[in-house]
Amino acid sequence: MAAIPIPTRQLYIDGSWKLPVLNKCIPVINPSTEEILGDIPAATAEDVEVAVEAAHKAFYRNRGKDWAFASGASRAKYLRAIAAKVVEKKPLLAKLESIDCGKPYDEAAWDMDDVAGCFEYYADLAEGLDAKQGAPVSLPMETFKSYVLKEPIGVVALITPWNYPLLMATWKVAPALAAGCTAILKPSELSSLTCLELAAICEEVGLPSGVLNILTGLGPDAGAPLAAHPKVDKIAFTGSSATGSRIMTAAAQLVKPVSMELGGKSPIILFEDIDLDKAAEWTVFGCFWTNGQICSATSRLIVHESIAAEFLDRLVKWVKNIKISDPLEEGCRLGPVVSEGQYQKVMNFISTAKSEGATILTGGIRPKHLSKGFFVEPTIITDVTTSMEIWREEVFGPVLCVKTFGSEDEAIDLANDSEYGLAAAVISNDEERCDRVSKAIRVGCVWVNCSQPCFCQAPWGGIKRSGFGRELGEWGLDNYLSVKQVTKYISSDPWGWYQPPPKQ
Repeated sequence: MAAIPIPTRQLYIDGSWKLPVLNKCIPVINPSTEEILGDIPAATAEDVEVAVEAAHKAFYRNRGKDWAFASGASRAKYLRAIAAKVVEKKPLLAKLESIDCGKPYDEAAWDMDDVAGCFEYYADLAEGLDAKQGAPVSLPMETFKSYVLKEPIGVVALITPWNYPLLMATWKVAPALAAGCTAILKPSELSSLTCLELAAICEEVGLPSGVLNILTGLGPDAGAPLAAHPKVDKIAFTGSSATGSRIMTAAAQLVKPVSMELGGKSPIILFEDIDLDKAAEWTVFGCFWTNGQICSATSRLIVHESIAAEFLDRLVKWVKNIKISDPLEEGCRLGPVVSEGQYQKVMNFISTAKSEGATILTGGIRPKHLSKGFFVEPTIITDVTTSMEIWREEVFGPVLCVKTFGSEDEAIDLANDSEYGLAAAVISNDEERCDRVSKAIRVGCVWVNCSQPCFCQAPWGGIKRSGFGRELGEWGLDNYLSVKQVTKYISSDPWGWYQPPPKQ
């Protein structure tokens, strides 16, 4: 597949392209080749100021009648137009995604289908919102009538990660716009190309100016002033727990709502009654999909002791069969991690596990046939104890650690032995057992006999250090809505609490 030049883009503010005030930029590095492909603009607090002002103005323009308090159906037209453009530009967007973050091309193309589907889904929900307005509230007094309005929360800051650059942005942008919010999107500086193309799409479909503003830049320079801005009414963040904590601290100063989708260290439990090959494929997919860079990666394998040796033997064969290559090469199933910094982090996790006494069963090194790029062989680590860093901390790379169990209770205890609580997978042919274990694991998402399926109709999010609030589904729309109670006194009688003054 031929390499493509990357489009030259500026910041997208108030419906037009603007150079950063301080004229700074960030190089774009292809993680497969380590080549500099070009650069992206680097916003700073000065640009944040202009973008927030534009979003604020767009929200209140014409007393909100142009966007915020227009019908959901009128906003839905724009969301559908964006979806259609994503479909039209899918090959270009998928290539840009691959060369920007290292994701295999087939996977990036699948992401673009999901992006379009998500905009379509929230277009439907925006229309559905119109019918839900004025829903009556049952009251115990007949002299009053009450109903509820669902209104956009206001100007929202959307701060998104580098592992699914356009899809994770869409998970926030689509419901925020459907709700009637205006937004400032700050994608990760490590992979911003497709989010800048989303800006070009918004321009093409004539999205009203200021409704969506897109600022690329570094977290401390652009993300921090955005989170702390007094005219930002809500922050939605996906990323690391450490950054999430800083954003919450900033939001607390202004008593501002936040929703957080943070890290994970998700378990996959394999019982003794399974088909080993089916389970092996789901185990590989659950941990090594997206080059292992998924917050919900089922990176702790908890396998029944009676099948552990045979299963691991089978699993290694599956892993050695994965095609590791440049993401644009046909059939690639594992590309590089996103950056040199991430590569070093993953390698450090592997060497620490070794020094703590764990065994590297397979992988743990750069693939021999690739001398350039931030590639890590898919890695399986055994002889792990629950106090080891590799069991406790999120790696965000293609690394799976393994523990065995004897009883169902022991499996549940191991699964729950984490500060995180995003997802879990359970693989067994016993349906009742799957239901019991699904209820017992303390997480936000459970997958039975699979790992990592994700549908925009189903809620997504975690508990504990994995954050709070839910994205996707109707819950994703609720994130950006405020509920207003309207209550009317409908009796012609006086209220009668005070004695009326004497008539003159």
